[in-house]
Amino acid sequence: MSSISTPRPQDNFYHDEKYGFRPWLKSWLLTTDHKRIGILYMFAINFFFAIGGLLATGIRAELVTPAADMVNSEVYNRIFTSHGIIMIFFFLIPSIPATLGNFLIPLMIGAKDLAFPKLNLLSWYIFMLAGFFALYTLFTGGIDTGWTFYTPYSTTYANTGVIPMGIAIFIAGFSSILTGLNFIVTIHKMRAPGMTWFRMPLFVWSHYATSLIQVLGTPVLAMTVILLALERIFRIGIFDPQLGGDPVLFQHLFWFYSHPAVYIMLLPGMAIISELITCFSRKRIFGYKFVAFSSLAIAIFGFLVWGHHMFTSSQSVFAGMVFSLISFVVAVPSAIKVFNWTATMYKGRIYYEAPMLYALGFLGLFIIGGLTGLFLAATAMDVHLHDTYFVVAHFHYIMVGGTLMAYIGGLHFWWPKITGRMYSEIWGRISALVVFAGFNLAFFPQFILGQLGMPRRYSSYPEEFQIYHVLSSAGSSILAIGYALPVVYLLLSLKFGPKAPSNPWGATGLEWTTTSPPPTHNFDKTPVVTEEAYSYNPQDPGIFRAQGKW
Repeated sequence: MSSISTPRPQDNFYHDEKYGFRPWLKSWLLTTDHKRIGILYMFAINFFFAIGGLLATGIRAELVTPAADMVNSEVYNRIFTSHGIIMIFFFLIPSIPATLGNFLIPLMIGAKDLAFPKLNLLSWYIFMLAGFFALYTLFTGGIDTGWTFYTPYSTTYANTGVIPMGIAIFIAGFSSILTGLNFIVTIHKMRAPGMTWFRMPLFVWSHYATSLIQVLGTPVLAMTVILLALERIFRIGIFDPQLGGDPVLFQHLFWFYSHPAVYIMLLPGMAIISELITCFSRKRIFGYKFVAFSSLAIAIFGFLVWGHHMFTSSQSVFAGMVFSLISFVVAVPSAIKVFNWTATMYKGRIYYEAPMLYALGFLGLFIIGGLTGLFLAATAMDVHLHDTYFVVAHFHYIMVGGTLMAYIGGLHFWWPKITGRMYSEIWGRISALVVFAGFNLAFFPQFILGQLGMPRRYSSYPEEFQIYHVLSSAGSSILAIGYALPVVYLLLSLKFGPKAPSNPWGATGLEWTTTSPPPTHNFDKTPVVTEEAYSYNPQDPGIFRAQGKW
C-alpha cells in the first residue's frame, strides 16, 4: 500500500487548526472527527466496565461462603442482573466497534472520516443517554429479572426497575444501529482508489459483518422491549400467562436478537486477532478469503440458531433438533478462523509482544469456550447442563476470554497510533499473563460446578461446592489485578512513554502510513492502494528494535 502524509507539527486530532486547545471541552463535545468520537466512546465504555466489574466483585464475595451472609437473595438477584445488563449492553456490544472500529476503519480504507460524521457523534450522545437511564435504575433500587428480562419476572409490578432499564436498552439500540449503518455505507462508498474488497483488512471485513447484524437484529430487541412495556403498563396480554400471553414468545423474540448479539461482541474481537497474528508472525494471513467469508457466514448463521437457548422450554422437539444441527454448523466458520490463524503462525517469525500474548490468550480461551458450546448445542447434554454454572463458564470464556482479551490486545497494538506514545512492554507482557492465569482460575472451576449440578443465580449452595467457589473468587481477584495493570501503565505512558514512530510494529496497512497520532484529516493526499492487505515477508524481521522501542 502506498500513501503520502506529511502533517504539520501539532496538526493532529488532539490539536488542530480549527479548534486549537481552546475551547478544549467544546471541541471534543461537538467534534465530528471519528478519532475523537472513538476516544469518547472509549472513556464511556471503560467507565461502564468498571461498574460491571464492581458488581462482579460483589457476586464473587457473596459466593465465597455457602450461606447468603453478605446480602439477602433479593439484593443478590439485583447485583447479578445489573452486572449482566451493564457488561453486555454497555460494554461488550459497543466495546470494539464503537472505539477501535470508529478510530480505525476510515484510516484503514483511506477515508478522511466516516460517511455520516454528525450521526456518529449523535450515536455517542444516544449511548450516553442510555447510560444515564441504566445508572438511574441502579441507584433507585435496581432490577432483578436477570439480564434476559424473562417474563413473568419482568411483567410483574414487584420489580420497579424494568421500565427505566428497558428504556436504557431501547435507546442504546439506536446507538448501535447508527454505528452499524455508518460503517456499512463508509465501507461501500469511501474506500481509497485500489482498495478492492479483497484488499481490505480483515478488521474491516469483520466489522462489516458485525454492522449487518447491528442493523438487522437490533430492531427486533427494540420491538420486544416496546411490547414488554405495553404489557407492563397497560396490562395487555402478550407475554404474561396470567394475562393470556405466551412467555415462550418472549424468549423467541429476545434470543432472535441476543444470539446474533453474541457475534456483535465476538466478530470485532476476531477482527483484532487477525491483525495481531499476521503482524507478529511476519506472514500474510493464511486463507484470506476463507477468513473474510467466514465472518459473513457467522453473521448469517447467527440469525438461525436462537432456539438452542430454548431446548428445555416448550418449543417443538423437532425444532430443537434443527436448532441443534445449525448450532453445530455455525461452529465451522469459527473453526476456519482458528485453523487459519494457526496456519499463519506456522513457520512464522513470531514476536511475543504484549499484543501477541493477548492474541494467544484469546486463542486458548476461545477454543475452550467454543468446544464447550458444542456440549450445549447437543440437546441431551443441554437438558443436564441448562441453567447451571457450566453455561456461566462457557459464556464467560467466549465473551470475556474472547472479546475482552481481543479488546485489550487491540488497545495495546494501536495505542502508539492513538496516542503517539509507547507503553512499558514488560508490564504489558505481565498483564497479559496475569489476566490469562486469573481468568482460568476464575471460570474453569465453574465448568466442574455446572457438571455437578450447581444452578446459576443462587446466592446460597451446598457446602460441598464451596471449594470451587473459593477458587473462582480467588481467580477473580487475580483477574481484577490483571485488568487494573493496563489502566496504570497506559495512562502513565501518556506522560512518560517515549514518542511512537509512525509504524512501531513494522505492520502493513494504511493506518500505519500516517503519523502517530494521525493528523485531523487522516491523509494529506488520498492514498492509492497497490497491493494486498498483508504483504509480509517471513524473512523480514520488521523494524521492532530498529526504532528504539527497547
